[in-house]
Amino acid sequence: MIRSFLFVPGDSEKKLARGNESGADALILDLEDSVAPSRKSVARAMVGAHLDRPGIPAHWVRINPIDAGGIDDLAAIVRPGLAGVVLPKIDGPADVRRLGHMLDVLECRAGMDAGGVQILPIATETARAPFGLGAFAESVLPRLYGLTWGPEDLATALGASTNQENGGYAFTYRMVRSLCLLAARAAGVEPIDTIFTNFRDAEALVADCAAAAREGFTGRLAIHPAQIGPINAAFSPSEAEVAHAMRVVAAFAEAPDSGTAGLDGMMIDIPHLKQAQRVLARHAVAASR
Repeated sequence: MIRSFLFVPGDSEKKLARGNESGADALILDLEDSVAPSRKSVARAMVGAHLDRPGIPAHWVRINPIDAGGIDDLAAIVRPGLAGVVLPKIDGPADVRRLGHMLDVLECRAGMDAGGVQILPIATETARAPFGLGAFAESVLPRLYGLTWGPEDLATALGASTNQENGGYAFTYRMVRSLCLLAARAAGVEPIDTIFTNFRDAEALVADCAAAAREGFTGRLAIHPAQIGPINAAFSPSEAEVAHAMRVVAAFAEAPDSGTAGLDGMMIDIPHLKQAQRVLARHAVAASR
């Protein structure tokens, strides 16, 4: 499970090198919005070279939209050091399926194991996309790692002057965020929260990440190395959560043939057990890092 994805501009050798030291669970080497059109070919070459010498974090790449440079991106980056592809500006599952077919061919060409490269679509950046989020639950997409959302490009697509209201996201964007969370859970993949743009406000980031984790998100996109520590902490179970989960599991272990158990004078049932098991699984992954 990936707690933190750090965006790194694909045309900055300095930032690419520093990304390996950030503590992020995964880097997103960016070929899209952080790279000027005149620098796209330079960025492809630099990212390709960087993938040949991967560091400790998993290396993902955000490509351009498939029909706007994405095919050229894929030709340059599908190689053994690539863990996943972040796909922007999709309309629905069909775009993810199309990318999967391309990866099938390119993995074979590169001598890679079939199906190894995962996909994380930014699933809400067009006006059409939110209406198709529920379709992910019925789609067979074996490469799909999770779903994340993008309020900035969605605002552009809607012709909005801002996506903010009263110090937070306006209703439309809060709604889309919730739909992304629901769609990811319905599809059985990871819900990943979007970037927190004010990287200088550490206190606000901590509070926002804690709220996202409580809602059910399992990770977050980041735009600055300083955000990685708070994000990793927020999406790792606390000592108290782990201790409680262990007690829940132990209570059910004492009554293996029952669908309920007693704990601290309260009755708990199977949903509590499943939640406790999920907490312990997340803790095991975090501890292994």
